[in-house]
Parts: sequence; C-alpha cells; structure tokens
Amino acid sequence: MREKARERCSEQIQDFTKCCKDSGLLMVIKCRKENSALKECLSAYYTDPAFYEECKMEYLKEREEFRRTGIPAKKRLQKLPTSM
Repeated sequence: MREKARERCSEQIQDFTKCCKDSGLLMVIKCRKENSALKECLSAYYTDPAFYEECKMEYLKEREEFRRTGIPAKKRLQKLPTSM
C-alpha cells in the first residue's frame, strides 16, 4: 500500500526531494510546505477506502498465486538468466 501511494504521490516526493537537496541542513525549516503536501497526499491515500480495497485485492491475488505455485512474487517477477 505504501509503495502504491508513493507512486501516486511522485510529484510531491520530487518537490520535497528537490527542496531538501537545495536547502542542505536548513531543510527542516525551509521544506515544511513540501513536507506537509507530501504527508497530506500520502494520508489521503491511506484513508481512502477504495484505494485500500484495491491494494487488498492485489495482495489477495499475490497470496493466492504464492499458495498455488510456492514462488514469491518478487522471484516470479525477476527475469530468468540467459546464459547461452
């Protein structure tokens, strides 16, 4: 759920990251606006029932596939090595 929310809030993440890089040690003070926008965006997704159901259904599909095959999703998504 966290990864999907981060993907959808990528614009706010980029703004916050840019601000932090530009501000150096003063980022705590200078980037409050960007940090607030990022937190607000993420919180909106975390509390959205439709987004929760979407993530839940995706998780249940992955769990069903794992139980059927015994292969975790991360390994299933990796490319097979071609050594020929």
